[in-house]
Amino acid sequence: MRTVTIEIINEKALNLLRDLELLKLIRFRKDNTEHTTTINWLDYKGAMSKQPLSIIDQQLNDLRNEWE
Repeated sequence: MRTVTIEIINEKALNLLRDLELLKLIRFRKDNTEHTTTINWLDYKGAMSKQPLSIIDQQLNDLRNEWE
């Protein structure tokens, strides 16, 4: 069994999916969007070391100049 997420653009598609469920080809599950949209910012704590603002500005300028 495989799980995929789809975005319904037209209500006709939802009706077709319901027909597939009646044929026992697919199964609808309750939407669990809270889990996918919640970001745990604590996972990123310490990902970057603290640097003085002047060094960060210099790094940004260097990156911008590479594109010119």
